Amino acid sequence: MDSFEWNKIFGAIIATALFVMVITTLSESVFHHGEGGKPAFTVEVATAEGAGDAVVEEAPSLAALMAMANAGRGAKVFGKCKACHTGEKGGRNGAGPNLYGIVGRGIAAVDGFKYSSALAGQNANWTWDLLNDWIISPKKTFKGTSMSFPGLKKDGQRADLLAYLGTLSDAPIELPTDAVEEAGEAMEAVHDEMHSAAETVPAAAAGH
Repeated sequence: MDSFEWNKIFGAIIATALFVMVITTLSESVFHHGEGGKPAFTVEVATAEGAGDAVVEEAPSLAALMAMANAGRGAKVFGKCKACHTGEKGGRNGAGPNLYGIVGRGIAAVDGFKYSSALAGQNANWTWDLLNDWIISPKKTFKGTSMSFPGLKKDGQRADLLAYLGTLSDAPIELPTDAVEEAGEAMEAVHDEMHSAAETVPAAAAGH
């Protein structure tokens, strides 16, 4: 191979090396961080205004739920409980205790039923609020309970079930104190709205 061919090879190598150096220099000038840590090339990301503001809706009170509850529907929901419980007066215990008179009864108060230590040591009664919490999640209400029921999360079904449990008694316990008042206020609001609509129709008709 003569000197001319060698010169061509060396020239190609040098040209390639220069091309790589130029590309490297340009890349560093575009993307390298300048003084103070500020990038020479920035990308702006648009964010929706107020995207971080969480809207928290207040859950309805137990009284409000109970005001709209239906014990007849609750009797059907109670079907979920029949695998372990009975509801008749003097009914037998199953995997769970008989539930007749449960509202207002002492926790772990059924004779002859062996309760878990999580309930046996409780010195309290089954109030509406406590029963509501229990039906939502037994294991969160009393940690260590042996009850395997995962809980009833739907507000309407739970309120119906509570209303039905309230009927299983010789002396039913009153509903949460403000339930009747809230139901009355709701009915008054509906009545006022209907009355206002009735007055608006004749007024609109008179304008034609």
